[in-house]
Amino acid sequence: MSQAAEPEVLTRVEGRVGRITLNRPKALHALNVAMCQAMTEALLAWRADPAVEIVLLDHAGERGFCAGGDVRMVAQSGASNGEAAREFFHTEYRLNHLLFEYPKHTVAFIDGVVMGGGVGISRPCRFRVATERTVFAMPETSIGLFPDVGGGWYLPRMPGHIGLWLALTGARLKAADCQLVGVATDYVESARVAELKAAIIADPAATERLLTEFEADPGRPEIAAHQDEIARIFSLGSVEAIVAALEASDSAWAREQARVLASKSPQTLKVAFRQLQLGAQAASFAQNMALEYRIAARVSSLHDFQEGVRAVLVDKDNAPRWNPPTLDAVKDEALDAIFAPLPAGEEWTPLG
Repeated sequence: MSQAAEPEVLTRVEGRVGRITLNRPKALHALNVAMCQAMTEALLAWRADPAVEIVLLDHAGERGFCAGGDVRMVAQSGASNGEAAREFFHTEYRLNHLLFEYPKHTVAFIDGVVMGGGVGISRPCRFRVATERTVFAMPETSIGLFPDVGGGWYLPRMPGHIGLWLALTGARLKAADCQLVGVATDYVESARVAELKAAIIADPAATERLLTEFEADPGRPEIAAHQDEIARIFSLGSVEAIVAALEASDSAWAREQARVLASKSPQTLKVAFRQLQLGAQAASFAQNMALEYRIAARVSSLHDFQEGVRAVLVDKDNAPRWNPPTLDAVKDEALDAIFAPLPAGEEWTPLG
């Protein structure tokens, strides 16, 4: 007899700590609807439980933390009626919001890849512990998606327009940069992570002190050398102006950014630009998530997302044929339709 498959999310209480462990290592812990539902159920059960003082979020196995969401499923759904895709986004965004508003301290160990959906469940946590294995990115423009799961809230609130640079280019950050921009609150060597987790479980009230005691030096942030250039160029008023400034720059770094942007979906670049503009003005995280759900409900059915998933994840030829193919061919009317309110009864709402 074959053994029953292990749950894709492990939830349990250890001492006075509610513990959520992502357990889908072959998929780099990419999130699906069932995983989001399991995390939501545990968080709701612990929210008012006096026996749970703090929530700890981590992953099983060596490879982690979470590479994103189940975009193949979303693409397959988007190619038909989009119902499963909308269910996934609705459920995932409710989880993101639940964590953002959670009344108890939460600590996420982002010991490894933290992209897309992994950002959505770790960034709202009070403590976010990076290691030398941490790699952060919001790479959605490469597949015709957009930096969701709260990206519209977090990215424009990073210093010096770094968030827009990350949103458009999908650039990857290591631990020191993650601390610089607020993705990580703490840095610990991966060899000491298990010891730190055990110490937190033994004395959850001492979490903040323990993080200080275990703190190591991640080194100098690599993007510090480019902060002035990012601030100057990515403060410009349109994607076209940003690309023109990068192409006109005499720095090799800027020209490389221009080359990277040329490979992305023009439509998605403009969606992300507008998303961050509106997210910066949002009065609440919930308002931002409602906006992102409108975008997700529509973008998941559009050509560029289908084509991006084909090129990057299915055929893996990395030669997407974007449509529209250029920035100037992306019309404001098309963007307006993506951002417009959904029909009555179809808008995203947070959990009660």
